[in-house]
Amino acid sequence: MARVKGALATRKRRNKILKQAKGYWGGKSRLFKTAKEAVWKSLQYAYISRRLKKRDFRRLWITRISAACKNNGMNYSTFIYGLKKADISLNRKMLSEIAIHDAAGFALLVEKAKAHA
Repeated sequence: MARVKGALATRKRRNKILKQAKGYWGGKSRLFKTAKEAVWKSLQYAYISRRLKKRDFRRLWITRISAACKNNGMNYSTFIYGLKKADISLNRKMLSEIAIHDAAGFALLVEKAKAHA
């Protein structure tokens, strides 16, 4: 039976990791073992940061909505409660966009929320 040599597959796998580690400092960009560890860690950071990004944007939207509500004489929690009671289902991203770009439209939403709160 013929001898199977896996050098090509191994080299491809290692080069893939080293390509991902390009630009890392010192041996992390040149040595396979340390590059592999650094790439794994960077992928973990990327995974975590994708979740943190969602959290950060939600906080930003809530802050914007809260500021717009205060300008219209209402606080954030009663505004959201009033929207729920009025059966207006807009997510926080859209509410913050309305608050920034259409102050008159947001004022109408505040009035509806006040009526139902």
